[in-house]
Amino acid sequence: MTMKTLFVCMMLVLLFASGFSKVNNFQPSEHRPEETPYEKFRRQHVDAKMTEKLCNTEISNRNIYKIDNSCKETNTFILSIPAKVKSICRGDGRYDENSGMTYSTATFRIIKCKLKHQGARKPSCQYEGRLLTNRIIVVKCEGELPEHFDRDLLPSERNDGEQL
Repeated sequence: MTMKTLFVCMMLVLLFASGFSKVNNFQPSEHRPEETPYEKFRRQHVDAKMTEKLCNTEISNRNIYKIDNSCKETNTFILSIPAKVKSICRGDGRYDENSGMTYSTATFRIIKCKLKHQGARKPSCQYEGRLLTNRIIVVKCEGELPEHFDRDLLPSERNDGEQL
């Protein structure tokens, strides 16, 4: 190997190493300073390719923890593309004046990751994932973007008297 090739390889290794350390080193863990509320919502809750078996990996990789680095009891991933989730806040949802939340009119598939051991702290968060189907998504919208995942419901669990 020539010195030039070796130098280029070393530079690439350093470039990738520095990039990955920035991606995995957030302070504080619950919020990235450069991240908007919608970007945080998307990072924590939207993934069309998520599976039940990926809860531990994805929660760790996405740095989804409480502000004190303890494990979240539950995290829900919406199995959808971002545009479909955004549409809940752009006219394809029903706003509830009492709660200030918006209910999806379409149903979604979700992965619900539940903490196995209450009180666990980072990096010992272990989750069990469950696929749930036919779920109404309830979110807090700001402008035309979802910023908080409130809960999910079956269509029969809606209690506002409206049919979807």
